[in-house]
Amino acid sequence: MKNFFSEFKEFAIKGNILDLSIGVIIGGAFGKIISSFVNDLVLAPLSFVVGKANFTDYFLTLSGGDFATLAEAKTAGAITLNYGSFLTQVVDFLILALIIFLVVRQINRFRRKKETI
Repeated sequence: MKNFFSEFKEFAIKGNILDLSIGVIIGGAFGKIISSFVNDLVLAPLSFVVGKANFTDYFLTLSGGDFATLAEAKTAGAITLNYGSFLTQVVDFLILALIIFLVVRQINRFRRKKETI
């Protein structure tokens, strides 16, 4: 049992696990920033153009009934397809993926320059 704990301690203290932990924490915070960017800056003007205040209020009711908002439909127990919320998540993902790609691309450029020096 003592050997198990010493192996775990060695694993946990290695730089890779620490780097990974820091990356996960920063990534979580960065994800919130991207979500705010998408919801507050990208989709807000689009919502203004199409005429609804909240882009996530776009939905289709499968169980019948006419509801002004998604909250009303949920309260009434209606079955809905929440395509506005889905599209918001897709845009969120695409912007996050683009930013991660740009960061990794820049890091790789720095590494290549360092290798040639």
